[in-house]
Amino acid sequence: MRISPRGFLLLCRITLATIILNVATGAAVRLSDSGLGCPDWPTCAHRQLTPPLSLHPVIEFGNRMVVFALVVTCAATYVASFFRGPSPRRDLRWLSGGLILGVLGEAVLGAVVVYTKLNAYVVMTHFMIGIALLSVSVLLVLRADHGPGRGTLVVARRILITTRVYLVLLALALVAGTATTGAGPHAGGRGSKRVPVALADMSRIHAETVLVTGFVLLALLWMLWKSDAPSPIQSSGRILLGAMVIQGVIGYTQYFTQLPAVLVGFHVVGAVLVWSTALWFHHGLCDHLPEQTTGADQPKGTTPDVAVPEEQASVAGPA
Repeated sequence: MRISPRGFLLLCRITLATIILNVATGAAVRLSDSGLGCPDWPTCAHRQLTPPLSLHPVIEFGNRMVVFALVVTCAATYVASFFRGPSPRRDLRWLSGGLILGVLGEAVLGAVVVYTKLNAYVVMTHFMIGIALLSVSVLLVLRADHGPGRGTLVVARRILITTRVYLVLLALALVAGTATTGAGPHAGGRGSKRVPVALADMSRIHAETVLVTGFVLLALLWMLWKSDAPSPIQSSGRILLGAMVIQGVIGYTQYFTQLPAVLVGFHVVGAVLVWSTALWFHHGLCDHLPEQTTGADQPKGTTPDVAVPEEQASVAGPA
């Protein structure tokens, strides 16, 4: 049994969507103070698997159901990577295996979060492992959409290096943002341990890190323009800049409006989208060959495309 490249790509996209949904529902748990809605794990409470019909347990249990779906999609993607045609792809198998490790780490830390009563440092680690899982999933989707190999770099090497510097700074901004949430009022439940840093100080560190990251992105866009980089790459860079600007507006608005839960939730999801867009932009700096197909992979009733010499075509004429 073989799975077509298109079918495998669809499965990878479903897994990515489930990961993003997991982050969104996890944020909903925290921002609604539902972190201890189910005080036990893997059961909800008092050896009961299902939650009582009240708000906080239902929200927490809903996130656990998303995690269950995530386990299923990651496992299915890993198994499918061994049956993907038309030829074996070790890179896709390794990335699919990374999904398994990531989702296992998320599950274990999820239990630790519950039993440490939402310790801020454990919650921060839980979120960052989720970002690592997201990164693997994004790379898997991008790689599954073309042939194997790293591709051919189509921009100057200094642009590639600057992009990697930007990614490192953006990752630091994510960590700082996670720590800012850990110092803020949204602990996920009453009495949870917070990061012992003033929220104003932590917010300032996060904002300054984001500003430096933004300046590097502006310099990167200028380098692309000066080097006359391919238009699609410049367009994706502008999309990334737009995503960062929107995320910044949400961030400043939530801070100056006393951190309403809804805006904080949008900011968390925005961080996921900005990071995913940055990985997409970095991947697009190289030109990748399409997946090679064979006659066996053609749909029934069709024949593989074969180049016909011009002389033969003129002699044969229409059928």
